Amino acid sequence: MKETKYSLNEQLSVEMTNLSNERTFLAYRKTFMVLLSSAIVILKILSDLKLMAYALLVVTPFILIIGIVRFFQVKKVIKKMTDLQ
Repeated sequence: MKETKYSLNEQLSVEMTNLSNERTFLAYRKTFMVLLSSAIVILKILSDLKLMAYALLVVTPFILIIGIVRFFQVKKVIKKMTDLQ
């Protein structure tokens, strides 16, 4: 059995933080998918709003990139904080 220097409460707190980080990333991914699908639907159906659809197509990859970068930044901070204790 592996010995840890953390109490059960501290271990659960770290795990909850990790789960929260994953949930935040999934929210970014969901936002990306909704905006991307909205842009595709606008292009297919509403020809009057093509400019808005193209704007969404340009913005959506940035949302996904921000989500990925943020996920790994927070993951790194969590690991650093648990290593310090």
